Amino acid sequence: MEQLKLAVLDMYDGEKNQGMRALREILEDFKDQLTVTEFDVRAKGEMPDTSFDIYISSGGPGNPLEGDGEWDENWNHLMDQLWRSNLAGIESKKHVFFICHSFQMICAHFGIGEITKRRKKSFGTFPCHKTKEGKHDPILKNLDDPFCVADFREYQVVQPNYDVIEAIKAKILAVEKPRPHVPYERALMCVRFSDEFFGTQFHPEADPLGMRDHFMQPERREAVFEEFGKRKYFQMLEDLDDPSKIAVTHNLVIPLFLSKAINSLRMESALAG
Repeated sequence: MEQLKLAVLDMYDGEKNQGMRALREILEDFKDQLTVTEFDVRAKGEMPDTSFDIYISSGGPGNPLEGDGEWDENWNHLMDQLWRSNLAGIESKKHVFFICHSFQMICAHFGIGEITKRRKKSFGTFPCHKTKEGKHDPILKNLDDPFCVADFREYQVVQPNYDVIEAIKAKILAVEKPRPHVPYERALMCVRFSDEFFGTQFHPEADPLGMRDHFMQPERREAVFEEFGKRKYFQMLEDLDDPSKIAVTHNLVIPLFLSKAINSLRMESALAG
């Protein structure tokens, strides 16, 4: 059977990260079904065309509303092309997964909500709460409510625009934990933009072993101690050791997205052939 094509859009701008490593390891489990090509979008200006079947756009540093006027415009143009192709229904559907920085960018592009800078950077592992729609979504329904996520961000999506959400038939699937001690609204954590476009504010690719190895490095540990405190550090390590937390999110979200995308594309191909 001919392999499907998957494009990974590396949005890290050359910054060292765990995200790309974790994505590569997940995709390794699909090597018999997917041919994977990586594109260094921000650092090298690389951008895939519309010939791919599946796209994963990664997390990354910085303000999601700022680019160099070239790579960001090309990224937005690509997403418009893929969205319009799906609406037209002439070709096979294009499936896209957005992570963190990319999630903020696509929310801004569609006008799903306001992008604001958090008062304090979110760092570590946190509970994520499903909405009514999230409880029944095929990707989230098998996760606990709340479920545990790896969350690293300076920006957030708030003030959802329900007129836009209704117009494009998107669904808010999860929001961040309640914080009754502070007067801030809960940011969007997961949105299904369509049957094929799916995004998370958190990092579903994060794996316990990789994160643990990363944060056990002395320089990383000291940096976390200094910025977030020892309590946050050891709480994160405890969550990483709990098989019912980050491991479950890692094992379910992106693998389920990929499996469903592959099955849907195979079915389309069989019906067309």
